[in-house]
Order: sequence, then structure tokens, then C-alpha cells
Amino acid sequence: MGTQAVGRRTGIGRRAGALIAAAAVAALPVQARASEGAGGAAVPPYAFDGSAQRVQGAASSLDAKPLRTGRTYRDTLEKDGKVYYRIDLDTRHNAYVSVVAVPKPGGKVAYGDGFKVGIQDNSGADCGYQDVDFGSGKYARPLAGYARRIVDPDAYSCQKPGAYYVLVERDSAPESTPDDWELEIRYVTEPLLTQAGPTELPKDWASATPAPPSGGQQKRQGGAGVQEAVSLREGEWRADLRPGQTLFYRVPVDWGQQLFAGAELGSGTEGDLVSSALTLSLANPALGFVDMNTVGYDGRPATVALDPLRPVAHENRTSYDTATNGMRFAGWYYLSATLSPEVAAEYGDEPVPLTLRVNVRGTPEKAPPYDAAPGMFSVTPDDREAAKNGAVGAPVTANGAMTVLAAAGIGTGTVLLLGLGAWTLLARRRA
Repeated sequence: MGTQAVGRRTGIGRRAGALIAAAAVAALPVQARASEGAGGAAVPPYAFDGSAQRVQGAASSLDAKPLRTGRTYRDTLEKDGKVYYRIDLDTRHNAYVSVVAVPKPGGKVAYGDGFKVGIQDNSGADCGYQDVDFGSGKYARPLAGYARRIVDPDAYSCQKPGAYYVLVERDSAPESTPDDWELEIRYVTEPLLTQAGPTELPKDWASATPAPPSGGQQKRQGGAGVQEAVSLREGEWRADLRPGQTLFYRVPVDWGQQLFAGAELGSGTEGDLVSSALTLSLANPALGFVDMNTVGYDGRPATVALDPLRPVAHENRTSYDTATNGMRFAGWYYLSATLSPEVAAEYGDEPVPLTLRVNVRGTPEKAPPYDAAPGMFSVTPDDREAAKNGAVGAPVTANGAMTVLAAAGIGTGTVLLLGLGAWTLLARRRA
């Protein structure tokens, strides 16, 4: 979901603590006005988490509003603006704060435009950060990245319990559209290990791209945001993508497994080349940026793939390579595909056929020895069933306290099921 620079520390996580009412709202479809694309056609807007609480970022760290673990928040960020939030950390969990920045569709962005999100201690020292930008795909679209603080007995800073500050800074070129960006913010924690695991990466690993998945194409249209990401398993998935639109998917990847993903735009009337027309991005379960690639389009078939990724392993977090340390834990990995609005000027604003190819290679391995339930940083039988059925659901932000499942229907409607103890909420929504 962009290119980025990695800070010197990493970590992740979450704790139990979501409300029934908040989850019920999250399960309901998000209603929003469609925005105009480059060709004047309505493009589905980003689907924000309906349970998100409004929070106002502060200009000073001392005025920062607190973020609570397991919650989702919304705010806005001005051009070249910066905002602070507060989190209170202990020494028993790693912490991650993710930001999905959502510019208005059709806005102008330049190479290098993006944002930085970081966690700082009360001396201003960086605990961990990501810089995320649009890269060569210079058109407005959602960008995701995270800040992190890990508990490390060998570290000299960011290890004391107490108040820390999340800083989000936007960087835009003078010629870029000055509209505010909407922010979707999540704060989760990860339990520590009962004993230290390996700290060295294997020198040899399977980096060859596997053969295309078997079984032929299956229809599965993506969602309009992280909250509505459509679940996938290994396979070849067909969708329609409009100029200026972003589709979101999620894939469960367990410990020891490798994810390979690529996308292809179908052929049409040949014309002039639109550079970086299709962007394919990957974020990890804590919504940290992992990888991104683009491809141009001239009316002939165009294919893009993510670079080969290492198998999911706890020791990946010791690497300074972005893609490697992003594959640090099991759970739902998020794919997004965006078609440049410039395609409409050359080829019209009708949808372009898109095929997403997903391979998950390797047998699931035993999880590292966490000192508590890993919650969202695991793959359960229910997750695999959701991937098989194409379920639509938000990332879990409470440590196993609640499950939200939206079973994707092939007919005219779907059923939303929310389970919390003996309480079951049943609702219907249009597919």
C-alpha cells in the first residue's frame, strides 16, 4: 500500500476489550456517498469501520488524546500537518498503532507524497516507525502503515512502562491537492514469548514463484476498505476494477507458510500506455506495509506480482528488510488492488477485468511460545472456513473476546453473524 522506510524497532499486538455494541455496528454495511472518478462515473468510496470513534489529534504531545487497545479511531490530517496521540504501554506486550490514510478520490499527488507514523517516548526518541508513500503510482488511494514498540531487554530506550506518543505526519508536494486526508487508526498489542526464539534467518529459502493455482477462475469481488476486505484462499479470483477504485482482500497465512500474489488486467482496445496503471499492495495483520508493485497498461494484458516473500516466522522481525520483517506473525494478510483514474481518460470509465492469483505454500507450523493467547496473530479453523467461503469481515481488535463473521452470499443477500457467548446477532445485507 505504498513504499516505506523502517525504523530501528518493531513489534505488534493487541488485548481484549471490544464492546458488543461496537462490534454490531462494525458488522453492518457502511453507507457513504460515492465519489466521482476521473471520467465522472461514481466510484465506491472507502468503507470506514462503522464502530470507529472520532478523535482529534493534538498539535502538542502534552495535549494528546489517549488511544485504547482494541479500538478503532477516525481523524483528519491536513496537508503537511502533524498530529499526536497518546498510548500507555506496559512491559508485557509489544504495541502497534496502524494508520490507513484515505485521500479524496481523484486528487493530485506527487512522487514522495505520503505519511510517517511513529511511536516516541517522552524524550522524543523514536521507538519504531514507517514512512509510506504512493511510489510510482502517483494517484490518490488508501495507504496503510504502522508504528511499533517492542519489548527488548537489550534495548536502551522505549522500554519503561508509561506514556508514549504516536506521531502522524503528512508530506505533500506544493502542487498536490490540498484536501484533508481521512485517517483510520487502530491500536493493538501482542503478547511476549515465554522464551527467546531464533534470531537468525535461514540463508536458503524457497523464493521461486510457484505455478499458477489450479481450479480455474472463480468470481470474488473485493471490498471497499479494510473493514470490508473479502476473504480468499489459494486460487485464481476474478473481479471488475473501475478507474480510481481500490479493492481489498484478506488471506490467512499461518506460521511457516509463504504467500505469493499477483494480478492481471484483461485486454481491451489497445491505446496509449498508462504508466503504473495497476498497483498491488500487501499489508500484514497489524496493517503494517509489507510490499507494493505496479504495472502499466496499454489495452493488452498486463501482469504484476509481489516480490517473493519469506515464510511467516517470528525471527523475520530481526531483519531490516521491510518485506521480511513484515512477515513476522500469522494471521490475515491484506491485499489491495487499485486502478489509476488516468485509465478512464484513455479507455473510458467502464470496469476493467481483473484476475488475482494467490498461492499459499507450505504446511502450517507450530506457533512460537507466546505467554498468552495470540488472538489475531494466529490462523484458526474458522479463519480457513471464512477464506473458503469468501467471508467479509473486519480485522479482530479484541483478544479472542468476540468474533464477527459476514458470510459472503452468492445470491442477492448475505447473513451477518456476531457471536459473543450466548448472544447471537443476525442481520441481512445486500451482497
